[in-house]
Amino acid sequence: MSHSSNSNMNDPRQPSAAKPFKPPMVSPQDLPVDYSGFIAVVFGVAGVMFRYKLSSWLAIIFCAQSLANMRNMENDLKQISMAMMFAIMGLVTNYFGATRPAPRK
Repeated sequence: MSHSSNSNMNDPRQPSAAKPFKPPMVSPQDLPVDYSGFIAVVFGVAGVMFRYKLSSWLAIIFCAQSLANMRNMENDLKQISMAMMFAIMGLVTNYFGATRPAPRK
């Protein structure tokens, strides 16, 4: 018992000097790169251009990941929406578009 009361008297911390933590303000240009958003755009474009279904599905997955980890609302939302449009365009053209002609032998 005497040990705990003795430690409180010798405590060097000052409760009146404690301040709540405030994260530092970071400008949008200094934020780290959103790699999942960039990969979503690349996969979305590849899905549309090369008609890869897997690439379009991966673009949707990376869009969801980028949406979950979004830091800068304005810039990231533009990139995510563009990637999502490419991914949906790729899926629509792959599943509902014209079929490719068979290669001639």
